Parts: sequence; C-alpha cells; structure tokens
Amino acid sequence: MPDPVTAPLHVLVAEDEALAAMALEDFLSRKGYRVTLAQDGQEGLERYSADPADLVITDLRMPRMDGRALIRELRTQAAGLPILVMTGFLSMEAGEDDLTSDRWQPLVVLRKPVSPQVILDTLASLAQAAKLRPA
Repeated sequence: MPDPVTAPLHVLVAEDEALAAMALEDFLSRKGYRVTLAQDGQEGLERYSADPADLVITDLRMPRMDGRALIRELRTQAAGLPILVMTGFLSMEAGEDDLTSDRWQPLVVLRKPVSPQVILDTLASLAQAAKLRPA
C-alpha cells in the first residue's frame, strides 16, 4: 500500500475536449500527480466511485452530465472534496446552483483559457487547504 504522505495526489479530470484533457493529463503527470480522465460528468462520477480522487477538475458544459450535476453528485459522496472548475462559460446567477455559495466549497472557478501554472498553483492551494499534504 502506498504511503499516503508520499503517494501522488490523484486528480480526476472531467473534460469533454479530448485534446485539452490529454494536455492537462500530460502536464499534471509530469508534475507528479496521478491523473484519471473522464469525457463527461457521468463518466467522471463512475470513475470517482471506482477510484476516488483527492482533487477534481471539471468543465461545466459537457454531454450526458454537466459539471454542476457532477459537483452535486460528488458532494453527496465527499462533502469536502476540493474541486477546480475550468470553464469558458459561467453564469453567476444567484440561487441553488450558484458556484460561489458556501454549499459548493471548497471550490475554485477559473475562466478558460487558463495557464498551466495557474492550474498547478490552484491545485496546490486546494490540496493544502484540504490538508491533503502537510504544510
């Protein structure tokens, strides 16, 4: 069994743009993360159930199950799961699905395009806040 302190953090990436997903997988793997890809929210939920991730990166607009539905489902399984939303479209309407509300935390929303360094820094910040690694 891997040592939880030295084992790579597991990141689930739910992204329907295949090239973007593969580029993110390559980048994060080179930075020491273990990465699992999903083409949409439904596949992301299935992959999370089979092999829970430490952190999740998701798009909002995806086929079958969108990012908001994925986040809602993940929150029922792991309320404190750190989530990074990367999207080209974001409606900041108030209400139950308002991603800025406390019920979604810990969650960070970044508007695409996002630089790889910002993604890396955001994941590190989420991991530290969730105490996934000693400070």
